[in-house]
Amino acid sequence: MKNKILLCFLMITMISYASETSSFTKKNDIKKTILSLDNVKKGQQLFIKDYSGGVLYNEVLEKNGTYSKKFNLSAFPLGNYYFELEKDMEIKVTPFKVDFDKVEIYTEKESTIFKPFMKSKENKVYLSRLSMNNQSMKVNIYYQASNDEELIFSEKIENKNIIERIYALDEQQKGIYRIIVLTEGRTFSHVIAL
Repeated sequence: MKNKILLCFLMITMISYASETSSFTKKNDIKKTILSLDNVKKGQQLFIKDYSGGVLYNEVLEKNGTYSKKFNLSAFPLGNYYFELEKDMEIKVTPFKVDFDKVEIYTEKESTIFKPFMKSKENKVYLSRLSMNNQSMKVNIYYQASNDEELIFSEKIENKNIIERIYALDEQQKGIYRIIVLTEGRTFSHVIAL
């Protein structure tokens, strides 16, 4: 019952975050591109990345509320990039293109990636995730007793928008367990020591 209440709370939280908006100036001058984000929290991270995953800009937000900053993107080579706001339970991605003297922001292609929620209690790992577009997710569990780490469990979950799993780790096998979740080109991890 507790797990269902937790999942319900998690889903409500994720959906409320999904309604938050970002906006850009209408004048997308390459030297004066303004990014405005509502309802940000201190400690969240803002990135500018290229499509190979390279980080070109990184900032830890310093206050709650509305974030607004002018970016000069004239030093960027022509090409496609994206703004990425990493929050507690989600990652908001907004693509843009640098093209000679202007920046084209594709707000209609803005997307949200919901992070998996992982929590451990005693020898159990609770995992839940919301995926609005039924993206596949792979879970790998590794065990490390000394310097060697071995894969002890692997699972691929497909075509589900709500994922709930409980993994029971062997209480007799003392050591470090690392849970790796791969989804939407991202890697998330959780470590538990028994």
